[in-house]
Formats: sequence, C-alpha cells, structure tokens
Amino acid sequence: MRVISAGLPGRTAAAIISAAIFVWPAWGDDNAHSVPDFSGMWGRNSFGLESLSGGPRPLTNLKRLANGTGDGGALVGDYNNPILKPEAAEKVRARGLVSLSGNPFPDPSNHCAPYSPPYIFSMQLGMQMVQGKKEIAFLYNQDDQVRRVHLNATHPSHVVPSAMGDSIGHYEGDTLVVDTVGVKVGPLTMADRFGSPQSEALHLVERYRLIDYPAAKQAQDRYEQQEGRIGGAVGAMPLDPGPGKGLQLQFTVEDPNVFTTPWTAQVTYHRTKLEWEEQVCAEAFHEYYSGRDAEIPKANRPDF
Repeated sequence: MRVISAGLPGRTAAAIISAAIFVWPAWGDDNAHSVPDFSGMWGRNSFGLESLSGGPRPLTNLKRLANGTGDGGALVGDYNNPILKPEAAEKVRARGLVSLSGNPFPDPSNHCAPYSPPYIFSMQLGMQMVQGKKEIAFLYNQDDQVRRVHLNATHPSHVVPSAMGDSIGHYEGDTLVVDTVGVKVGPLTMADRFGSPQSEALHLVERYRLIDYPAAKQAQDRYEQQEGRIGGAVGAMPLDPGPGKGLQLQFTVEDPNVFTTPWTAQVTYHRTKLEWEEQVCAEAFHEYYSGRDAEIPKANRPDF
C-alpha cells in the first residue's frame, strides 16, 4: 500500500488542543536521575489491542480463521461488546459488513489520514520515543505519524481541537503518564481498527513502563495466538536479543458520548534493531484485503 524508502521521518504532527486543565508536579533536578530510559526502537508483530484480565475490554474481531486467530483480512468488531452505546454499536456492525464483503471500510490507514489516538495504538507495529526534559516525541513508523507530549505542563484553558490532541505528561517513578484531550473528530476518526467512533469529549490516559523481557514475551505470545502474527516466523518487527526489557503501554479511554463506561487496553513492545524507514503514504481504498495491489497514481511519462 505504500512506497517506502530509507531515511528520517518526513512528517511532523499538529498537536495543540485541550478541553480541561490538569496540573502536574514540577520535575526538579532531584528526581531527574530516576527518569526511565524509553529510547530506541520498539516493535510488536500483531495489530490491535490486548485485553487486561479484568474490567471493560476493547473490541475483538468476530471473524476468525480456521486456526482460531483473528482474520486480519476481515475486520468485524464485536458490536455486542457492552462498552458500546447503541449508535456506536451500529456503526461498528455496519463497518464489519463492509469488511465481510471483501472491501475495507474507509479508515485513516487506507486514506492517508492522521492516526489520532487511541486508534494509533491499534494500527502501529513500531514506534520510537525521543525523550527531552520538556517534551517527548512519539515517532510511529507507519506513515510517519508524530505525537508530541509536553512534560510538566497544563492543558490550555481554551483549546482548538487537532488531530493528535493536546498531550501533557509527567513521570511517576518508573512510569510515564500521558493525559490527552482535544482530539479533533473528522470523517475518518475512529477509536480502534474496527471502526468504533469517538467524539471530541474523549479523554485518554496512557501509562508507559519498562517490564522484564520474559513478561513482555509472554504477553506478546498470548496475544499473537489470539490475533495472529504479522511477518511470519521472523516477524515484521524482529526482536533485538540484546536488551532484557520490554515496554508496556496501558491506556484508559473515556468518552461518554460513545462508550457506556471507561475501558482499558494494553500494548506490549519488544526492542527491535530495525532502522527507521521513511514512508510515503499512497491512498488505496482496496489496500491488501482481496489480494489487490495499492492503486498508486502513475504518470504516462516522467515529469523530470
């Protein structure tokens, strides 16, 4: 679906928004030494969101392959999940019917649109965190999506919604906590890869922490058995066997206009040695669902 060339991320993200004010404690020099190191490339080999053991859970795919794993070629979200309000459940059901017809429903991935959070967590296999004293940049490898988190800041009292929302963060011991509001809703904005809608009332809280590699592998293996593995035996994001830590994101979504209750999901990453690849997104409604190549525009003759 995309033309890929080696290089640095070529797109920067818009991100100044908000709807409420939150104040975090100041980050002083006395605790700067305890800040966890999240640097480097992180990857996984399954799309979607892991469920936690208790509480309201994210949607899963009703369409299964013969081996019991989710069918990535037919995204049919469980519209009976009680987290969905009736109108939202109907939208998920309708999008699932489109997917069952052999065609993808329009989403940010196949229309080169911004991957607004929390959708970005379900549709990215690889990412990198660039940590500074005042800001953290999240670089996502698919279509060069970028988010910026302002550390020890407050959301503006008046916000202009934007695609990535306004994100502020602080460290709680070994955990990075990110609070996001003000995500702009457009025709393709959705909360997950199954097309769950969201509204501008969405409030998202993310918690990132390093975990021991055996625990990360166990979580990833369990999820791959449920939803399948991308990239075969090696994986699209092969493991770097050197470092002994994984990265785990747990996030909670609250949107009273769409969901009956706040719900929580998880994404587990491992270290990967892959170099960054700049990607040029080619809008392709057909994508890969029915074995068709992306319909990338071509000129009859070179323009150079």
